[in-house]
Amino acid sequence: MSDADARRRNPTHDWTGSVDAAHLALVRRNPGEFAPGGVAHLVLEVLAYAAEEAESTGGGNAVVTVHADGSVSVADDGRGTSTRADGHGGFVKKPVMSTKDLRFFDLPGAQRLPDGHPRRGVSVVAALSDWLVHTNRRRNGSWTQRYERGVPVTDLTPIADDGTTGTTVRFLPGKETGPLHLPEVDGWPYLSVEVVG
Repeated sequence: MSDADARRRNPTHDWTGSVDAAHLALVRRNPGEFAPGGVAHLVLEVLAYAAEEAESTGGGNAVVTVHADGSVSVADDGRGTSTRADGHGGFVKKPVMSTKDLRFFDLPGAQRLPDGHPRRGVSVVAALSDWLVHTNRRRNGSWTQRYERGVPVTDLTPIADDGTTGTTVRFLPGKETGPLHLPEVDGWPYLSVEVVG
């Protein structure tokens, strides 16, 4: 591994690759294992990231919205997903949607979500959704990117800054996740959650 590769690794994700096709396929083959409770568990997986942001800053807010097309969005007011310059005039985002979260996936004793099931990471949400749109607002720039079944189908698309920071993940759960129902959203000590729709 080169020095540049080492700098792109961190305790949560391996920045050296943007898509782990084998990981996504494993999740898609086993929806009952990776999303017990269906859509409700997927919502909790996304809220877990918002809760981490809130804990690191002393508090935060998230809004869970059910849309008319059956999609669900989770929007928070955290710092936004980490993005790094790639050294060639472009940017690379932390590959949270298409790779394993190394802290939780396949580790005994992984953090439990409020539904009592282990946390696996937001890549589970992307893999088990027909589509997912990740919108990111950071102080150093804002962008959006679309995924289908966990695979990015667009590049990072810059969007106008609006003076806020945070992440919005909007996804259309696949049929294998079952009917749409939302979880109880209590249990996040630093995060206030509002449900709309």
